[in-house]
Amino acid sequence: MSAQRTALDEHRWHFNHGPIDIVAEAHGDRYAVAAAHDAAWARFAHVLDELVHELPLLRLPVTDKMRPRGVVARRMWDACAAFAPTFITPMAAVAGAVAQELIAFYQRPGIERAWVNNGGDIAVHLAPDQTARVGVYADLARFDWRDANGLVDTDGQFELRADQPVRGVATSGWRGRSFSLGIADSVTVLAATAAQADAAATVIANAVDVDNEAIRRVPASERKDNSDLGDTLVTVDVPPLPPAQVRSALDTGAVCARVLQKGGLAWAALLVCQGQWRLVEPLCSKPLEARLSRAVGSVIA
Repeated sequence: MSAQRTALDEHRWHFNHGPIDIVAEAHGDRYAVAAAHDAAWARFAHVLDELVHELPLLRLPVTDKMRPRGVVARRMWDACAAFAPTFITPMAAVAGAVAQELIAFYQRPGIERAWVNNGGDIAVHLAPDQTARVGVYADLARFDWRDANGLVDTDGQFELRADQPVRGVATSGWRGRSFSLGIADSVTVLAATAAQADAAATVIANAVDVDNEAIRRVPASERKDNSDLGDTLVTVDVPPLPPAQVRSALDTGAVCARVLQKGGLAWAALLVCQGQWRLVEPLCSKPLEARLSRAVGSVIA
């Protein structure tokens, strides 16, 4: 199937090609916005084929001996290599890396702000003095942007400002589209780039875990042929857990988030599990501007 695109309104386009499902939105001079959308679309049409060409390599753990050739594939590899020696494959950053590739076409005069949302992993462009609000949704497994008509009742919001070192937002968790080793409903990470945020969210979500026999895990290969995780056990069901165990899992994940934060691999993170959450604030004097309800979760817009 070839790539498809649909105009959603004067600011937004939907791009789709196989498993890649993107909503691109931009504001500013209408001619600049139209040109940026067209340029992003022209690039998008070739991204999937490039990734498929190197897919066998991208499914392997990152090593310094094997590095892909494609621009997006290398971005995936570079983002994940920073987390070594943690087991991770470049596929952990695929959604963020694709979004990051496309946002470059909106970084032009006349565009005040723009974002490329690839299934909840978002690359952001903000001109000086501009801001954007990132919505947080409690259960990504039940959310479908096509039912929302652009209007979503979110469970919380972050405000991003142009002067912050954040141009990527990503979410991971066992309820999402990708596999997770942990029990987090969602882990949302703000980082310098979308690819970096994607990889960091994966690592932190894997760390939100606890030992409980009621948690159902199966080899990734049983859920998806040719999974990059092979026979690694992934979480497929998490029943209601004792609150103390949920707190313990979130505390473990928060420790992981702070380690990544100190290493420059994440700016801030929000961890959610069964109605409880942890907000890992930025390492700066001014706190992150966030409005959160009691139940918060995955980034959607």
